[in-house]
Amino acid sequence: MKKFLIPIFSAVIVASCGSSKVAADNQTTAAASSSSSSKSDKAFRSAYQMIKLEDLKKNLYVIAADDMEGRDTGSPGQKKAGEYMINYYKTLGVSYPKSLGSYYQKVPADYMKQRGGGNLPDSENILAFIEGSEKPEEIVVISAHYDHVGTRNGLVYNGADDDGSGTVAVMEIAKAFQSAKKVGNGPKRSILFLHVTGEEHGLFGSEYYSDNPVFPLANTVVDLNIDMIGRDDPENRGKKYVYVIGSEMLSSELKVINEAANKKTVNLELNYKYDDPKDPQRLYYRSDHYNFAKNNIPVAFYFDGIHEDYHKPTDDVEKIDYAMLQKRTQLVFATAWEIANREARIIVDKK
Repeated sequence: MKKFLIPIFSAVIVASCGSSKVAADNQTTAAASSSSSSKSDKAFRSAYQMIKLEDLKKNLYVIAADDMEGRDTGSPGQKKAGEYMINYYKTLGVSYPKSLGSYYQKVPADYMKQRGGGNLPDSENILAFIEGSEKPEEIVVISAHYDHVGTRNGLVYNGADDDGSGTVAVMEIAKAFQSAKKVGNGPKRSILFLHVTGEEHGLFGSEYYSDNPVFPLANTVVDLNIDMIGRDDPENRGKKYVYVIGSEMLSSELKVINEAANKKTVNLELNYKYDDPKDPQRLYYRSDHYNFAKNNIPVAFYFDGIHEDYHKPTDDVEKIDYAMLQKRTQLVFATAWEIANREARIIVDKK
């Protein structure tokens, strides 16, 4: 028996050593994965905390000030607001798409006139851009319109909520992504911060972009569109909520990602009342995300509802709920962060 016991015992030792090595390798892999996950989570938290209430408020008090004259499409006041936004991006160190050559994408008067824009003058979309570190050709769009309806009968329609709130939210999200990039944690996919013009007159700026994309629409992963997120409507007075529209129209993943981001962060009530193309208000068709959706690009539209100051000269900065503006901005950022950094591009599996 000794003749057999020795090799059997040796085999046990070898097997034991092999098992120990496998276990050790598994532990090392798990530890590395845990470390990577911890680093990623830390990077997210650090960037997330850059979205500050006081900065949203500071920028909105400029964007929706009387001297912007209601930011009507192509007006001097709108151009002044645009200059402020561009200087903000320059200060952050966030540039524009190289192929564009500047922050401006001209939207010609003739283009708008052909679509019912009357005698609107030339205007501009404003584009800021952070290139992705691993998948730069894939583009995550975060959009908001920066125009409003101007001045009527001597009254300035400041549009603090519509859509000053979305405008400053996009600016603040850009700051958060740029802060991550500066410490080596920039997004894997590229982020386009798209401020469109002509929304109030007929979604002209976003339509122009979709007809003349700076980046191929086939490479555009998603549009997260922000249009009015600084107030509440009578139905939800005092609630911590946001309407989300369109998030499952084209992709079975986008709604899941947004809900997970919400649960991980601000935990707002996500209201899907208007999340239906057949809804009488037809809100799915009424903001800039639709010009992406009609090109088969997944979208989510963040919205606070129709309140009593909608399209009135009383839509002023003093009436904004800045705490809610911050939380809704953080939700969009958290959703964008996940989409920009996940391994696989979100799927388009619905029509």
